[in-house]
Amino acid sequence: MIRLRFSALALAAATLVLSSGFALAQSDAEQPNPPRQSWSFSGMFGIYDKGQLQRGFQVYKEVCSTCHALSIPFRTLADPDGPGFSEDQVRTLAATYQITNAEPNEKGEIFKRPGTPADNIPRPEAYPNDQAAAATLGKAPPDMALLAKALKFERGFPWFILDGLPGLEYQEMGADVIHGILNGYTKPDDLQWNLYYPGHKIAMPQPITDGAVAYKDGTQPTLENYSKDVAAFLSWAAEPNLPERKRIGLRVLIFLLVFAVLLYFVKKRIWESAH
Repeated sequence: MIRLRFSALALAAATLVLSSGFALAQSDAEQPNPPRQSWSFSGMFGIYDKGQLQRGFQVYKEVCSTCHALSIPFRTLADPDGPGFSEDQVRTLAATYQITNAEPNEKGEIFKRPGTPADNIPRPEAYPNDQAAAATLGKAPPDMALLAKALKFERGFPWFILDGLPGLEYQEMGADVIHGILNGYTKPDDLQWNLYYPGHKIAMPQPITDGAVAYKDGTQPTLENYSKDVAAFLSWAAEPNLPERKRIGLRVLIFLLVFAVLLYFVKKRIWESAH
């Protein structure tokens, strides 16, 4: 009797697993995950590519900034672990923007002034706030400062476990989603159909195509390059301290390894006489 019950339970469990697997496979077929890309900042020793980040900022400035805000200070663009622009370049760039001063002048009037490196990159002129953007576009476009950390997708078992292991870690999911969405407009007759956007319907028509931005360093002006460069730039914007965290983590691992070796020899020396 017990064996029959056990067999029935095992059969039910196997059926449940198979049906779940079939449903998952069917779901994946309907909504594929964006393909995994190769990034310079992936892995334990990965760092940002300064040239790629500078090109990504150019794509943001010339294309994405029309609708999307990027709430980071101008001065961060001079980060040596990031885009690495010179201080003069950042100062010149900031001065091309008009910033609404936080305090009124002597007459009590709010006024605009040229930007400084301490200012945040201002919102698009056409959409000074989310309400104005929503009134025009139907929904306010998201701020891109943390976009690369906010975009995720389900990897399923056992990948979500392996993604956290050294040597197998997968922390570039947001960059892959951005790259996938920009390349996911695969139906020319439907401008808002996107292969990798959840539900395949996205409010944003294809924002960029080949030749839209003329790179200053001679890189080919293709959609593939645009999407990778802006995805890398937004990854840096969302996590500018990533290289420093990796350096600290490596130092901690080395310390723990040396400490463990010392503890082993100390233990061996102390207990040597007892044996």
